[in-house]
Order: sequence, then structure tokens, then C-alpha cells
Amino acid sequence: MISSLPKLTSRQAEILHLVEKSIQEFGAPPTRSEIAKQLGFASANAAEEHLKALAKKGYLELSPGTSRGIRLASIVRQAAKEIQKASQTVAQLSLPLIGRVAAGAPILALEHVEKQVPVDPNLFAQGADYLLKVRGMSMRDAGILDGDYLAVKKASHANNGDIVVARIDDEVTVKRWLKKETPAGTQYQLLPENPDFEPIIVNQTTNDFSIEGLAVGLIRPHGL
Repeated sequence: MISSLPKLTSRQAEILHLVEKSIQEFGAPPTRSEIAKQLGFASANAAEEHLKALAKKGYLELSPGTSRGIRLASIVRQAAKEIQKASQTVAQLSLPLIGRVAAGAPILALEHVEKQVPVDPNLFAQGADYLLKVRGMSMRDAGILDGDYLAVKKASHANNGDIVVARIDDEVTVKRWLKKETPAGTQYQLLPENPDFEPIIVNQTTNDFSIEGLAVGLIRPHGL
């Protein structure tokens, strides 16, 4: 374990971080000159002395005679992999919270994500792809209140009675889905669950309409 290695000075820790970052971002370690320049050393020799100290403590492996002959020791590489794996696990156990959606933009566009909420997507029977912050009280009688986080699974089709996230023209709304046959043809309705609100009748000729997802659960955010 990396905790068994000798402790580092603040300068040594800074150099180790610089080496790790360079390998992660560029696929190669920095040269001695690059380390000296970034950390304000007078010469590459000063960087070399710190690198030798890191190698002696077991954090690095040095190959003499090559400018980039610096490797993370196997114990450090393993620790870095474990940290990365843990970070990925955390990411898998959270969902993006979508706030206001700009007209015409995809719901999951980065600018719509307010934060990551620590909740396992598999907590919901059908799984969830994101959380949508509910605005307004049109679904009050279905228990969906203003400020709630609606768990949504991406979908483009729905069955009658499903609660959907729909886009109609430039607005994203949460309503209950109804498709019915009328003498004039198939009619699509988005029904509120509050008598203070009117149903939305979708005119497929004039409305830009799509189903964006299905509600699969609900979180009341107090305490999250």
C-alpha cells in the first residue's frame, strides 16, 4: 500500500503531482527542464535532486540518460488506478440534475446540468438517466410538487397513462400522456393532474412536439 511509503515533503508532493498530471494528460512524464521551469527552479539539476529523493522513497523509477526517463513506481500506479476506479464508481452512483432547458437545446446539454445528485440510478425499477427539477404545480394531484426531482428514463414513446417529459415547441413540460382516436383522427393530449390547469392538445401540424422521457420515480430533495 502507498501508505507504507515514507512521507513526502511539500515540494516532493508537488513534483509527484506534476509527473502524474503530465502522464495522465499527455501520456508522457515531463523533462527535468520542464519541471524546473514550472516550479521555478534555477536549473534542471535542482529538479533532478528532488526526483532522486522521490525514487529513493519508492514513488518514482528513474532511467538515467533519457530526458523523460521518469516512471511512477508500480505501487503509485496501482494507487492511481484505484482512485480512478473509485471516482468512476461514484459517478455511476449519481444522476445529473437538469434545471431550466433552453429552447431547442437537448435536455442533457451540459449547460442544463445544475449538479450531480448522489443517488443510484438503479434505485428506480426501470433505471433512470437523469433528474428533472419540477417547476410549477400542474401535477400536484399525482404527488409531483414544485421543486421535486423527477427521475426520468430517456424514451421517445409512451403508453396511455404514463407520466412523460415532453417538448412542445420551445417548452419542456411534465404531464400525463393520452393518445386517443377521434372522428378527426388521432389526437395527442398532455394532461395535468391539477384542475387549475388545462390539458394541452398537441397539434402535430403546427406544434414541434416530441416525447423526451418517462417518469420512473420521484425524489423530494430536502436533505440531499
